[in-house]
Amino acid sequence: MSDPKHTLLSTIDSPADLRRLPRERLPQLADELREHVLHSVSRTGGHLSSNLGTVELTIALHYAFDTPDDRIIWDVGHQSYPHKILTGRRDAMGGLRQYGGISGFPRRCESEYDTFGTAHSSTSISAAVGMAVASRNQGHGKRQHIAVIGDGSMSAGMAFEALNNAGVMRDCNVIVILNDNEMSISPPVGALHRHLTKLMSGNFYAAARRVGQKILDPVPPLREFARKFEEHTKGMLGPGTIFEEFGFNYLGPIDGHDLDTLVSTLTNLRHRGGPQFLHVVTRKGAGYKLAEADPILYHGPGKFDPVRGIVKTAVPTKPTYTSVFSDWICDMAAKDSRLMAITPAMREGSGLVKFEQQFPTRYFDVGIAEQHAVTFAAGIACEGAKPVVAIYSTFLQRAYDQLIHDVALQNLDVTFAIDRAGLVGADGATHAGNYDYAFLRCIPNMVVMAPADEAECRRMLTTAYEYAGPAAVRYPRGSGPGVATERVLDTLPLGKGEIRRQSGAAAGGRVAILAFGSMVAPALAAAEQLDATVANMRFVKPLDADLVRELAASHDAIVTVEEGAIMGGAGSAVTEALAAHGIVLPVLQLGLPDRFVDHGEQGVLLAECGLDAAGIARSVRERFGGRVRLAAVAGSASA
Repeated sequence: MSDPKHTLLSTIDSPADLRRLPRERLPQLADELREHVLHSVSRTGGHLSSNLGTVELTIALHYAFDTPDDRIIWDVGHQSYPHKILTGRRDAMGGLRQYGGISGFPRRCESEYDTFGTAHSSTSISAAVGMAVASRNQGHGKRQHIAVIGDGSMSAGMAFEALNNAGVMRDCNVIVILNDNEMSISPPVGALHRHLTKLMSGNFYAAARRVGQKILDPVPPLREFARKFEEHTKGMLGPGTIFEEFGFNYLGPIDGHDLDTLVSTLTNLRHRGGPQFLHVVTRKGAGYKLAEADPILYHGPGKFDPVRGIVKTAVPTKPTYTSVFSDWICDMAAKDSRLMAITPAMREGSGLVKFEQQFPTRYFDVGIAEQHAVTFAAGIACEGAKPVVAIYSTFLQRAYDQLIHDVALQNLDVTFAIDRAGLVGADGATHAGNYDYAFLRCIPNMVVMAPADEAECRRMLTTAYEYAGPAAVRYPRGSGPGVATERVLDTLPLGKGEIRRQSGAAAGGRVAILAFGSMVAPALAAAEQLDATVANMRFVKPLDADLVRELAASHDAIVTVEEGAIMGGAGSAVTEALAAHGIVLPVLQLGLPDRFVDHGEQGVLLAECGLDAAGIARSVRERFGGRVRLAAVAGSASA
């Protein structure tokens, strides 16, 4: 329930309630809303800095526009918590990102105010343009479509593709709001500039512009002079030239924490047609001094005490896979001066902070531009250097064409360190890395590996780096079983798995579990209940076909286990290998189902999908019974 101190916020159950407030009450609402965001995130974890920075902007948007009829599209959506609170989900914030609770991102199925589901960057303008075209054609010509996009997201090519398209659609209502939270409030953001921005966004300026065009059109030299004078004047007030060239009417920058200016400007823009661009300057973590001082630390915290702030604890006894990669890449860079590290705006998340400090001239953050990151790496490889692309599995999906066409087709020596593979927990389906097995193994020249533990991860990274072609190591979020790593840089035999446990069952009742990556540990635990053989397959491509044939010859059934989509994944590689050699044997494929897995704690989600030890054992028993006999299933094909 709402905090009783939030006397004003507790009365807001919808934007309609908000719009009934007098404007002078909005600053109080902003204070209460900011406090509610802070205390909610401190109890559940989630994105904080970005949400504290958009409190006033969110209030102004819902106050000035007739939502949900007017459409607000949040780019990425990690800054949408104030929006959720104002649109009827205030009391649901206690379940934010929790199993069965509301999402940390906009979802169309969650609210009519979430007009476009998102969680990846740079999609908002494209979606807004599409909505605007549909609204125009369906007779809703006065409806507004507002894309709220951060300055980081503007580094992606898709945003500029959409701007290029939108600028020529003069009869479609699209408002792009650039939420610039990196730029400091500069001198132009003062009383005079506020006044001019309000004026330029209003009907007076628009009318004067139309009259001026009518008078000057018959005199081309004067018309051109007036156009250049206007551009020059607006250019002096703000960096809008590039957006004007795309066909937008540029306004700003304005202070994104000044509610009066925001409401006045947005109210004026609501009645303007065609493509409009408003530059808003905000501060990450605004209103919470600890987050303002360190917005990166408070970007996506876990639970914390808002009074004390985030207390940095001792280093965990088990290193994360990300830290294993961090140590490895620094060690390898010290050995090989050709190594260059590339990340698409994920320095901290991908474990490259230490690398940047030690090798600054060999570190490249290309911004939120995954496509460019991969082709950039391809260009580096063409000249004999050795690029390592550190990228989340979910973000590699955005560079699939570049992976195939620019890297694999040319068989270039690029190493992909793929973090956050498999289920990722509270971020949910949008960030889960469920598909890389399937979309990587079908690409010629690719090598695809998945470590069972931390030590194996380090060896696989070295193997990928030493392989003269495109190679990927995919590893999960968080820690592994806790196997200690050594500071050596040794490799694994290419395409070779290993037996981790040998069944002691008599002939005629033996099951072999072929486990990939993170599933080796639960498979071993399940095998103790089943007395099954367990193989750590290590390589999805090239698959160890000899080991598959060996196990098929000595066992009565095969079980494959992977933390990835079953369809087209590692288990499919095993069944293809069996079919290629004419081997007919019962096969049970376990993995992630053909649906998007919702958010929640990783262990809970894995159990729900039957990928914990109990679930694996249960599935094997349900499929094969207490004892497997080949005669009972003679002639059956793989399942």
